[in-house]
Amino acid sequence: MSAAHPVLSVGVVTDVGRVRAHNEDAALTRGTVFVVADGMGGHAAGEVASRIASETLVELADRPAIQVRDLVAQVGEANRRILASAARHPEQTGMGTTVAGLALVSVGGSRHWAVFNIGDSRVYRLLDGDLSQVTADHSEVWELVERGLLTPEQARVHPGRNVVTRSLGRDPMGVVDTWVFPPYPGEVFVICSDGLSNELTHEQIEAVLLEHPDAEAAAEALVRRAVEAGGHDNVTAIVVAVQGQESDSDVDEDTTPRQNVNGSSGESRS
Repeated sequence: MSAAHPVLSVGVVTDVGRVRAHNEDAALTRGTVFVVADGMGGHAAGEVASRIASETLVELADRPAIQVRDLVAQVGEANRRILASAARHPEQTGMGTTVAGLALVSVGGSRHWAVFNIGDSRVYRLLDGDLSQVTADHSEVWELVERGLLTPEQARVHPGRNVVTRSLGRDPMGVVDTWVFPPYPGEVFVICSDGLSNELTHEQIEAVLLEHPDAEAAAEALVRRAVEAGGHDNVTAIVVAVQGQESDSDVDEDTTPRQNVNGSSGESRS
């Protein structure tokens, strides 16, 4: 079977923010794999964990075709590498990272987007002028939002907003959530650390994307406005804009569009 390959424009921006001394976020893109990781555990360790996670995930771009199960397996591989690094270097004990991303995968013989996350880094999708949050935060406050006990606005300023319930750097690491859907011309994705989503509202993110159709300009504007709004954490955004379709190309069939890894527990992020 064959499917058209989307034509993309991409913007990647990260900023240390106004409060933190070091940037523990990592953002990497390779081919049609896009990853943001938000490190935990202090300067020396947090940076290491987020770098390992992002570098491990973008290795998938070197394969001719990937499937959703490959994404889940590669997140597991990133977790193993983080744990192995901490075992070799005692000063890294306790390090961890969130990870969220977007990748073009094969499902049923055609190309689809796969969104994945573990932790509270997010992926948003703008389609036909409307922004939706694709991912669900793995955090204590987001569980309260889903139960109707907090609004998303209240969650942004809640004192427990930095307590994540899933992350890399633990055994077991927790479930990797995935979502799959076909590409649409004109859609835009934002992959970001919580340093952006804690500073900007849903409506503000949507407004920036509508104001800046260029992916690089949109990423720059999102990060700049998050820093101007307070910049209490590192701020990172990858913007991926789908512009059209290239020629058809064969892809391998994927009969497993979603696969999870079990386990979860609480952790407070620095």
